[in-house]
Amino acid sequence: MAPNRVRQASPDRTLDARLRWAKERLGYQFQNPGLLERALTHRSASKRNNERLEFLGDALLNFVIAQRLFEADDFDSEGDMSRMRAALVKGETLAELGRELAVESHLIVGPGELRSGGASRSSVLANAVEAVIGAILLDGGFSEGEACVNRLMARRLESLPDAATLKDAKTRLQEWLQGRSLSLPEYTVESISGEPHKQAFVVRCEVAEKKISVNGHGLSRRSAEQNAAEQMISKLISDSE
Repeated sequence: MAPNRVRQASPDRTLDARLRWAKERLGYQFQNPGLLERALTHRSASKRNNERLEFLGDALLNFVIAQRLFEADDFDSEGDMSRMRAALVKGETLAELGRELAVESHLIVGPGELRSGGASRSSVLANAVEAVIGAILLDGGFSEGEACVNRLMARRLESLPDAATLKDAKTRLQEWLQGRSLSLPEYTVESISGEPHKQAFVVRCEVAEKKISVNGHGLSRRSAEQNAAEQMISKLISDSE
């Protein structure tokens, strides 16, 4: 006789469950449950979806984070604050936050999206987080929206990385060269291969005064340039030691 299989309980996707989730995980109790429902509705499920709320939440999130970074007074330049804000509000960070909050268990997605695992996609989770923030802004006003962002981002705001580490490779290479009175690097596309929708780029980065060149690879010209710049930085630092 085959052993009995333990069946896992399906997520509770009722409106009451979503409201409990918002109160417990977001620290907010909705006065208008329909706003929460819409914030968690993917476009694959309905024309009345979360895209407009996502737009609103994105704006509030950017503002609150910018204000917190300004108040921290830990940054020397607008560029440092901009890079730090970008790191905190980027899709990857918001998707990570969405997983921590178990957003996936409460999303409303269409049958096709559900079968393909779309509810767990990073872009879907990140958009839902922004939409929920937008819904709280509409439901409770600015102060409640601001408080929610501060709660959700508290841990990340308390452990900010060094702003210098957020600079991309091309910026870091440029600053390294300028600090030594050397001319800027030159980037040249060496080759492009593959189908139009999936091309592979090879870009050469050359520092003429050092007589050094390296090749970078990527699925876009920009990513290949960044890869080449990263390699060039490593080589220059290694050669200078």
